[in-house]
Amino acid sequence: MSPPGRPKGEHRSAQHEGTTIPLSCSTVRELVEHNARHRPDAVYAVDGEGRNPITFATLARSCRQVAGILQARGARPGETVSLVMPNGLMTLRLLLGAMAGGWCVNPVNLLSQPDQMRYVLGHSDCTLVVVSPDWEEAVRSMLAQTGRPVQVLVLAPDADRLPDFAAMGESMPPPPSAEALALLMYTSGTTGVPKGVMLTQGNLAANAVAISAEHGLGQSDRVLAVLPLYHINAFAVTMLAPLAHGGSLAMPQKFSAARFWEQAAACHCTWINVVPTMISYLLEADAPPRAQTAGIRFCRSASAALPPEHLRAFEHKFGIGIIETMGLTETVAPSFSNPLDPARRKLGAVGRASGCAARVIDAACVPVADGQTGEVAIRGPNVMRGYYKNDEATRAAFTADGWLRTGDLGHRDNDGFFFITGRIKELIIKGGENIAPREIDEALLRHPAVLDAAAVGIPDRHYGQEIMVCVVPRPGQAVDEETLRAFCLEQLGRYKTPKIIRLVADLPRGPSGKVQRLKLLDLLP
Repeated sequence: MSPPGRPKGEHRSAQHEGTTIPLSCSTVRELVEHNARHRPDAVYAVDGEGRNPITFATLARSCRQVAGILQARGARPGETVSLVMPNGLMTLRLLLGAMAGGWCVNPVNLLSQPDQMRYVLGHSDCTLVVVSPDWEEAVRSMLAQTGRPVQVLVLAPDADRLPDFAAMGESMPPPPSAEALALLMYTSGTTGVPKGVMLTQGNLAANAVAISAEHGLGQSDRVLAVLPLYHINAFAVTMLAPLAHGGSLAMPQKFSAARFWEQAAACHCTWINVVPTMISYLLEADAPPRAQTAGIRFCRSASAALPPEHLRAFEHKFGIGIIETMGLTETVAPSFSNPLDPARRKLGAVGRASGCAARVIDAACVPVADGQTGEVAIRGPNVMRGYYKNDEATRAAFTADGWLRTGDLGHRDNDGFFFITGRIKELIIKGGENIAPREIDEALLRHPAVLDAAAVGIPDRHYGQEIMVCVVPRPGQAVDEETLRAFCLEQLGRYKTPKIIRLVADLPRGPSGKVQRLKLLDLLP
């Protein structure tokens, strides 16, 4: 039964106690200044070796410096500032400083195709781009094709000081409102051009608080931040959430499976935030000494479905429990999470609604009963304002009564846990029967010679669609298509056994680690 005063079908997770969370903070600047006032000498960030600490007092001063530089370069608060930079403490300072000053930041995906990056720089209407030296030439060439003047500031992601500080000073504009745009982040655009997701200061602050509460995070917690800041997971979970609970982060420039545990131990990390692809790489490496994992109390997995076999293998090998979560760029990353207590989680579930409300709806946008498959919909303070300069896509994204349509297929059980079975556009419909690609994936992942697998629907003149699966064999393991087909017959039955099985070296993935299933169609003969 739904709690009194809450629409039927809405579920929210309980708030964990013991976290220091400034509930009154509704903007990024308020989060920064709250910590600078109350814990000025506490460390907010270090690099991947545990060096070059940034305290909360230093961060607040850095925000004023960034605001002064942006104004001196002609960028006015409220305008969009793009960043074409890999991870680094300077990248962190620029993002937070710009948002604290009232600018809207646009971190550009470095894995974008050149045409997509050119589109984002033009479509975003940015007035200034901060670019790392290795990207300068390419970005200037792209900007020349936009047909409008854009300032360029070249700065290394690991630079130890901001440029022209003595001349710029520390000038902070009036504080932005909770409704002001703070982040313009473009979706990966696997089909069509990328869409610019508009997120407000209030969206970001609300989810930073929700993440901290959901995971029971406190001032002594430090996360190893290996995901790129141009992805919403890293932006919200590893950069913003520590501001809500007064914790900290350690930021290597990139993920390294070989050095991951060494870095986590050297930086005194208490939790890690990764995607399933990284879990797969870590499982292939040797187990580290127990001393390197002893201080880590949980691993958070997000951005794509984690196969249950990988979850069990990780926990067995490293002795660290995994919390599986799920979210969207449109919801500032996490909107579902399993409980912190492993005894209360459900294997295969993305968890319960966290920091928002969620339901499952049918094609007419009517809520369905628990256990029935439909589209997952979300409503809450973390939900985007809409898509930038795309009213049609914005209207299509919301129901008439204001629920965000995620495009994810799934169901909710009687305990309020949500299970995702696939994307609506990726659903395989064979002879009128709906088949979730993930069901095929997970069956093949049970084969000892399979490292990764992804299924997709392909055209068929008899059934409408048939099933093709691409399989990445485990290194050193010999396997052929006939062996895998026989395995599928045993696991899935004849109807769901793939018609085509392709052995491939790797699967196409987006920056968050999600398999881009529709790109598998390029492998058709």
